[in-house]
Amino acid sequence: MTSLENELKLFIIETLNLEDVKPEDIDSSEPLFGEGLGLDSIDALELGVELQKKYKVRIDPKKDDVKAHFASVRDLAAFLVAREAVSNA
Repeated sequence: MTSLENELKLFIIETLNLEDVKPEDIDSSEPLFGEGLGLDSIDALELGVELQKKYKVRIDPKKDDVKAHFASVRDLAAFLVAREAVSNA
């Protein structure tokens, strides 16, 4: 697991107040929504807003393939690295 993936896991837990979830409970490749971590559309909105604030990225749901970028922690990390919002950790 990369340090960015671990950072994102902590960010997700803190942002969404997932009290009974620890970073090691989240598999980097498991889906964040539905069958995986079980997040919903409200969580996606909240997460998107906070990601834009923290990492200074613009997420345009009309242009960006948001569903693919938010599919897993690993995909989210790749999105941030591609946007040069973080160094390749």
